[in-house]
Amino acid sequence: MLIASLLLLSAYLVGSVSGSLVLGRLRGVDIRTQGSGNAGGTNAFRTQGAKFALGVVLVDIGKGALATWLALAFAPEDGSVPPRVLGFMAAFVAALGHVWPVWHGFRGGKGVGTLLGGMAVMWPMALLPLFAVWVVVLVATGYVGLASIVATACLVPLSWWLPVDRAAQVFAMAAALLVLFTHRVNVRRLRDGTESRFERVRIWRRRA
Repeated sequence: MLIASLLLLSAYLVGSVSGSLVLGRLRGVDIRTQGSGNAGGTNAFRTQGAKFALGVVLVDIGKGALATWLALAFAPEDGSVPPRVLGFMAAFVAALGHVWPVWHGFRGGKGVGTLLGGMAVMWPMALLPLFAVWVVVLVATGYVGLASIVATACLVPLSWWLPVDRAAQVFAMAAALLVLFTHRVNVRRLRDGTESRFERVRIWRRRA
C-alpha cells in the first residue's frame, strides 16, 4: 500500500503541472485571467492561438500518459492493488491534479487531455471511437465543451460493449462524471443559450 500510495501521489503531482500555465509563464501571461478563465486547451486556443494551444494539449496529454506509465512500471506485481487497477487510478488521479493543481493554487483545467493521456496507456482502443464522437458533436454543434462531455460519456456504454475488465468500467464511469462536473459551467451556459461556439467548425451548417 505504501508503494501504491506513493505512485498515486506522484501521479497527482505530475498531473498538477499545467501545460497552459507553465507555457504561459514563458510568454508572460496567465490565461486564467483571460477568456473563460480556464487553464485548458480551449481557452489557450481562443486567447493565445493555435501553436500555444497545441503545446498545452501535448503537455497535458503527455503528463497523463507519464503518470500512468510510472504507476504501471513501478507497481509491485504482488501488491495489494493490481498493476492494471493502479494504472487506471493513476490516470484518474493525474486528471484530478490537472483540475486542482497544487503547483498553481488549485485552479487548473478540466482534465480531458490528461484523461486521454492515461487512456493512451491503459485503454488505447477506446481513443478512436471517442475522438470520432468528439468530432461529430463538435462539427454538428460548434460546442467544444459539449463534445467533450458527450465523448467522455460514451466511455460508459463502450466499457459495457467491449471486452474490458471491471477496472476499465469503473474508470469510464469516474471519467465521465469528472468531465461532466468540470464542465458544469458550460452546461449552465448551454442551458441559458450563452455558451461560446466555434462557428468555423460547423461544416454541416455552412453547407446547408
